Amino acid sequence: MFDKLTALEEKFNEIERSMADPAIAADPEEMRKLGKSHADLLPIVTAYRQYRQLESDLETAKELLQEEDLAPEDAEMLQQEINNLQGQMKEAEAELKVALLPKDPNDEKNVLVEIRAGTGGDEAALFAADLFRMYNRYAEKLGWRVELMSSNTTELGGFKEVIFMVEGKGAYSQLKYEGGVHRVQRIPETETGGRIHTSAATVVVLPEAEEIELELDLNDLRIDVYRSSGHGGQSVNTTDSAVRITHLPTGMVVTCQDEKSQHKNREKALKILRARLLDKLQQEQQAEMISARRSIVKSGDRSERIRTYNFPQNRVTDHRIDLTLYRLDSIIAGDLEELISKLSISEQTEKLQAMDEGGVA
Repeated sequence: MFDKLTALEEKFNEIERSMADPAIAADPEEMRKLGKSHADLLPIVTAYRQYRQLESDLETAKELLQEEDLAPEDAEMLQQEINNLQGQMKEAEAELKVALLPKDPNDEKNVLVEIRAGTGGDEAALFAADLFRMYNRYAEKLGWRVELMSSNTTELGGFKEVIFMVEGKGAYSQLKYEGGVHRVQRIPETETGGRIHTSAATVVVLPEAEEIELELDLNDLRIDVYRSSGHGGQSVNTTDSAVRITHLPTGMVVTCQDEKSQHKNREKALKILRARLLDKLQQEQQAEMISARRSIVKSGDRSERIRTYNFPQNRVTDHRIDLTLYRLDSIIAGDLEELISKLSISEQTEKLQAMDEGGVA
């Protein structure tokens, strides 16, 4: 571990020397790349330097403790300092291990969230709407911006499908754990016999794809425009503002009709398409590289049931980490911090075990 930390510090110093070079400073694109690398390495290098300072302080304290003419009270004070420094070094070493874990390159990105009603008919669509509001409130707490991209509503106010963008620093790092099948157990408003029904909704979380990451060839796209429609197929717009984009090489289709402007619908549809294509590419790459050791949190299997919301018992269970919380009311209101934090810790623990065993984290 320390060999790797030393190499990273050398790389950090080299970056700082390059950034000070007038020739490189005159190249904005190169400076942008160096600046990002510098920012990524700064926390690790700072923590490593603090660790080395603790190590130096410990060595000095041990040398002083060996002095022959040391008064008993001074020896006791030095021993306390040594114990304290050893404790700090142990904590610092654990933090350095976490800092060295492979970073998800998508963590700082905005995210595209897609929620679709699954089994359960109207009740599943209402649950999809509950999840949409839950993520909206969570995003609001963190100061993130939510933009509705596309939706297909039901007469009861649910969503057959809703797609929205969440813009904020680290949005993907927090919401990436939400991908999978969410199950709800409750008595629907339409149920007269008081029976508990089980319904489901599927959540897909995609990192936003920037144009520089995935350039779309217009020759690969078929773009159709038509009049948007509401419940029952009735026209809700008098112009051809709705947009359908088909990616010919993959057959992937995206439609968007929420905006009155054809241009805005086209922009949103392209964003959704780009994110889906990037995700498809990354999934294919991950499938080639994946090993038997796979994170329990990031299994990549979106068909897997990840969480159950039991309203009669006010209970939420996350099946990936066997966590049960009896405060569904606050969680469905957007209080997701504890759930997401424990999922993140579980992922880190899995990777640390792999690192300690010499495996692939």
